[in-house]
Amino acid sequence: MAQSTTPMEDAMRAKLTEAFKPTTLEIYNDSHLHSHHKAMQGVTSKETHFRVVITSDKFKEARMQPARHRMVYALLKDELAQEGGIHALQLKTRTPEEEERQKEREQAE
Repeated sequence: MAQSTTPMEDAMRAKLTEAFKPTTLEIYNDSHLHSHHKAMQGVTSKETHFRVVITSDKFKEARMQPARHRMVYALLKDELAQEGGIHALQLKTRTPEEEERQKEREQAE
């Protein structure tokens, strides 16, 4: 069996899917955009910077974005803490209702 070329993304996807049962989950690996930064000098990982768009009913429990982000950070704490792990994580967290309103706004424009 071939070894994954995106183990960090795979781990993130598995954890987020299991914990949040998302209706939408988009993970973007933006590491290549940041590889030239001084903080990334000597880092061999190609999976350090991510954007995540996630829609889940679980976010109804935490109405404010900071609380939702803390839920995701807590889930991914090991990936954030490990050497060569996630250096930056940009999140967009929504409930299904918020996602529907966003789609309606985009269609109206």
